[in-house]
Amino acid sequence: MTREELNQEKQQEIFSEERHEKRKKITIFIFKLCFFIVVGFIAFYVYTTFVSSKVLSVKEHRIVNEKLPDNFNGLKVLQFSDLHYGTTIFKSELKKLVKEINKRSPDLVVFTGDLIDKNYELKTDEQEQIINLLKSIDASLGKYAVSGEEDDEIFLTIMKESNFEVLSNSYELIYNNADKPILLIGLDSLLLDKSDLTGGFSYYSEPTHNSNIFSITLTHEPDIIDSILDEHPTDLILAGHSHNGSIVIPFIGGVHRIDGARKYYKDYYEFDDTQVFISSGIGTNGPGFRLFCRPSFNFFRISNK
Repeated sequence: MTREELNQEKQQEIFSEERHEKRKKITIFIFKLCFFIVVGFIAFYVYTTFVSSKVLSVKEHRIVNEKLPDNFNGLKVLQFSDLHYGTTIFKSELKKLVKEINKRSPDLVVFTGDLIDKNYELKTDEQEQIINLLKSIDASLGKYAVSGEEDDEIFLTIMKESNFEVLSNSYELIYNNADKPILLIGLDSLLLDKSDLTGGFSYYSEPTHNSNIFSITLTHEPDIIDSILDEHPTDLILAGHSHNGSIVIPFIGGVHRIDGARKYYKDYYEFDDTQVFISSGIGTNGPGFRLFCRPSFNFFRISNK
């Protein structure tokens, strides 16, 4: 074999080794990439399903409104919403929620719709468990609820047996050991075309009404806000349904917007003399998970100065 042939053979061996090393590096890179993708996906699933969707937070708010009667000064109102029982919420999670609610000794507890997830078939024993847990919620001035688009006759049964009063396009005057009450208004679901503002705000059409009464309006879908404010006075609106977008991207906000909460989906809005708080909810809806949007309930301390 000539020197030239030996050199060519040597170069082919070198090229073969280089190709082998290159294939080896590419294989290792692909393996690492796949590994990190799988680990990242698992971490994302675990966080969004078991951490971000189950670790409950409490949003506390201080509200000052001079219309609040002195006998209600320091009023504690607790709002929870969108339980969607059967998604990420079952008996153990509901039990923890009730415990957290009672820890705060609220005067008034309100639920703003969607109790049982529409895709979940509730068993009889589960219904009894829910009733017993919701019944154990203590509120010195009462427990009230409005229905969401997923609520049906089972919802009404559970609420009634849990000592919640469902406000169906109606109102309630709430007293606290004195003559001056506050007004609580409840509206039915906007998406089911059942909301009736005339009925809900009928207090103001009564000849003996107090135009300066402090009022709280409960509604499930927040996109009814404009209709309320166009014609009816109210100091505080509490809504749910939006889950605040479920998936919240920094500097962009909630990206999962649904009918009934396309315009108003964030946790807070203010309009002249009306404050609006929209709950992020307790369970999940839509994508079935949460990202940077933990389940929560709102806890309000209201005073007149």
